[in-house]
Amino acid sequence: MSQLNQLELQNLRHLIGSHENISAKLNDYAGKCQDMQVKQMFQQAANASTQTAQQLMGFLQ
Repeated sequence: MSQLNQLELQNLRHLIGSHENISAKLNDYAGKCQDMQVKQMFQQAANASTQTAQQLMGFLQ
């Protein structure tokens, strides 16, 4: 893999942080839901965001 330049590294860190933040918020929303379908929707979206953050972290290795 080629090395990332400074701008690419900053953008990657920003994207990872954003996805982690979104995941945390969606999990929080899921925890407050009474409707199981809505809760499940938030949980699935949170899991997808976490997976994306993990995929992006792969570029740092």
